[in-house]
Amino acid sequence: MISGFQAIGKIPELKRRILMTFALLAVYRVGVHVPTPGINSEALQAFFSQAQGTLLGLFDMFAGGALSNLSVFALGIMPYISASIILQLLTVVIPYLDRLNKEGEAGRKKITQYTRYGTVLLSLIQGFGIAFGLEGMSGPGGEMVVLQPGWGFRLMTVITLTAGTAFIMWLGEQITERGIGNGISLIIFAGIVARMPAAIINTIRMWRADTISTFMILVLAVMMVVVVAVIIYVERGQRKIPVQYAKRVVGRKMYGGQSTHLPLKVNTAGVIPPIFASSIIMFPATIANFIQLPWMKTVADAVAPGKPAYSLIYVGFIIFFCYFYTAVVFNPVDAAENMKKYGGFIPGIRPGKRTADYIDRVLSRITFGGALYVSAVCVLPTILIQKFRVPFYFGGTALLIVVGVAIDTVAQIESHMMTRHYEGFIKKSRMKGRR
Repeated sequence: MISGFQAIGKIPELKRRILMTFALLAVYRVGVHVPTPGINSEALQAFFSQAQGTLLGLFDMFAGGALSNLSVFALGIMPYISASIILQLLTVVIPYLDRLNKEGEAGRKKITQYTRYGTVLLSLIQGFGIAFGLEGMSGPGGEMVVLQPGWGFRLMTVITLTAGTAFIMWLGEQITERGIGNGISLIIFAGIVARMPAAIINTIRMWRADTISTFMILVLAVMMVVVVAVIIYVERGQRKIPVQYAKRVVGRKMYGGQSTHLPLKVNTAGVIPPIFASSIIMFPATIANFIQLPWMKTVADAVAPGKPAYSLIYVGFIIFFCYFYTAVVFNPVDAAENMKKYGGFIPGIRPGKRTADYIDRVLSRITFGGALYVSAVCVLPTILIQKFRVPFYFGGTALLIVVGVAIDTVAQIESHMMTRHYEGFIKKSRMKGRR
């Protein structure tokens, strides 16, 4: 491990990418603490102190604490994720978007541009909802959250929050292009990890005040370690389909004849399903929390984390996006055609359509298992933590995102090192699933 980190400094490009990633994430964390003008911060903090364990607490976790501070980054990256979901769903039903998706880099750039427009539109809608809702909010002592209500405050808040989301979107794209790892995932990762020290300190204070017992703390610690171990084990899991390549004679040389395998990950979609599912649930529920209408409050309470309705909806969305995103990133027909083109075949399966059907059947089965695993990791710890009345929101969803993003980022760093003949972080062997 130590030699792996030492080797990073010997690769100028990798070193530059890692430093760029840290610098851009530092800019994001600074922006989280820049408040939106016109807000009574003490009254707002008092309001959010009562929102732990609710959807507002979940949204604030993804935003890295920016919502409870109502900073310029209060909306976080969720509008961008919501816009990405909408565009990917529309790609299936709108032929024009489907053609763009198949046009390669030029088409993807066009879809990315549409996603940016959608992000701004959703940010404007959410910004208006939050601005109107803040004007009706007050702290426990009756002090108003908004110092000077009116259209001036509303327009300024909408413009500020929309500009903040657009800037985060740009930061994520820069990290992906110039840094290491997926920028959007790393921004969410940074927001979750940044709240861990405060959560640990708060838990220690409650332990000293005998609000939470030592046994409960030990149970939670053991549960988190077990969940992390399960995540690492399953995320590296693969179903290896054997592939045989026939011998070919090209000129005077003979090629092929070797045996290999087609690796299919148990969780092909990674951390995308819980992020997408959380984004869809939080979008209407967050507006409902800010707009003080009785029926909206009833709906928001019904889908609060830990409630049966929330768990059912969340699991349903996770399973849907596991299948949907897997279908987006892996096409069995293309895999079968490429295999046939280079003389490869699965033993006992005819090349072409039969091979595509076989791969699709295997992929569907392991994706179902992966979807159940992701659902269990995201929902079960959250329910248990709700029962234990933990003073912070750090359930299975956060653990899955943190561990999944960390594994993907380390894998990318290791790939850079391997291509330049340096050992990775694990000596004498690569990460399981990458051999």
